[in-house]
Amino acid sequence: MQIPLEVLEILEKIKKRNFEAYLVGGCARDLLLDKEPKDWDITTQATPVEIQKIFPDSIYENNFGTVAIKTSSQKESLKIIEITTFRKEGKYTDKRHPDEIKFAQTIEEDLSRRDFTINAMALKIQNSKIKNQNYNSKLKILDTKYALIDPFGGQKDLQNKIIRTVGSPNDRFAEDALRLIRAIRFACELNFKIEKETLEAIKNNVGLIKLISQERIRDEFIKIIASPRAAQGLSLMQETNLLKQIIPELEQGIGVTQNKHHIYTVWEHLLRSLDYAAKKNYSLEVKLASLSHDIGKPKTKRGKGINATFYNHEIEGTKMVSRILNRLKFPKDQSEKIIKLVRYHGFVYDPEITTDASIRRLLLKIGKENIEELAQVREADRIGSGCPKARPFRLRHFLFKVEKVLKETEGQQPSLKMLKVNGNDIMKILKIEAGPKIGAILNILLEKVLDDPEENKKEILEKEIKNLGNLSLKELKEKSRRAKEKYLSLLENEEKKIKDKYFV
Repeated sequence: MQIPLEVLEILEKIKKRNFEAYLVGGCARDLLLDKEPKDWDITTQATPVEIQKIFPDSIYENNFGTVAIKTSSQKESLKIIEITTFRKEGKYTDKRHPDEIKFAQTIEEDLSRRDFTINAMALKIQNSKIKNQNYNSKLKILDTKYALIDPFGGQKDLQNKIIRTVGSPNDRFAEDALRLIRAIRFACELNFKIEKETLEAIKNNVGLIKLISQERIRDEFIKIIASPRAAQGLSLMQETNLLKQIIPELEQGIGVTQNKHHIYTVWEHLLRSLDYAAKKNYSLEVKLASLSHDIGKPKTKRGKGINATFYNHEIEGTKMVSRILNRLKFPKDQSEKIIKLVRYHGFVYDPEITTDASIRRLLLKIGKENIEELAQVREADRIGSGCPKARPFRLRHFLFKVEKVLKETEGQQPSLKMLKVNGNDIMKILKIEAGPKIGAILNILLEKVLDDPEENKKEILEKEIKNLGNLSLKELKEKSRRAKEKYLSLLENEEKKIKDKYFV
């Protein structure tokens, strides 16, 4: 068992003041599993005031008896080490926070208030031999002896890979309803099973999750999605009815069959897509898009059997995903990326049919920085559909074509910024003030350049500006609308040719 010097020094300082100190919770669990802890938590009988006397530079800005100790470590998990005074159980009127913090006298009493047996163990470090290799990051712990305090059988549950509450599961979930989803999160992260009585208690107390803030739920949900066994976590959430409480929209796909191009129901397909993205360790955004890319299919399904259709399910799915992310308080930039991936996951491509203009317009909508992740969502979609190959020739060629198109624009993202003229040029040429007419002209010029990058020359665009300057704002908007309609018609024709070629 290797423990960082920073942690050992803190334990030693507390011990010298004649206070007990233990490694506790997740870090004790991870050490017993021979895993490197993500963070380090210490508990002691010393009060917060006494802890601050031992560590004058510490920070105490909460009501939970936790003091933050700064270290000189460059490692993220060691920059701040938290020390918490022994606490004992109290009432949880709001099912989220204890009504008041009461300090305990013994480590056993402190452990009795914790959530699961595997998190209710403590390690008392008794002796460590340290070899100094001249630089802090290379300090090695050669031998560490410890005493294990395990009053609730956590070590046995670790060995048997079991998630079990400390004492009555109904009591534990009533104290803090977030534990309902935390149980599933630990099962996913550790690849453990939830003990039968604990699992039944989750089902019986599932309604309590409504008392928890969306932010706390989101954070636990993200940890489930981050696990290689994310699909297992979603299945458990569905089995326990937690999913119905948190993201009921996903359950609409249960039992919804698809058409001749799919062998799984919508729900099974989404789980399999997530499973692929999770095992590939793709970004959180890709995983969430993989889970939700076809969420709009149940609402847009028309017909039955092998000839069922799901027209515009991407658009409906975009609306649904937007509401879900907003409800769970996801950051705006993260939400926007996930929404784009869902909206455009169904892009069609064929080297012989798809034009460069279509690629440029897709880049305009999705952003060049999101193209690789869009391809990853397509991979997950394919594997989730039972296809044997994640990245076939057409998808590889699509990425090649994107790279080619970007080279033609010197790597510049298709946007108004790529134009060789700007709003100031338009005002100068037409001798007009800033206003909506400027934006309308710029959009018409962009459509022109997206069709043919060779038109993106200052002299050509200036000539076009003079021609457009004779039109009213209403006429400009109509011209812009017709240009977009023309593109949509061409795109629809491309998509029809591709679908007729591959899917009929």
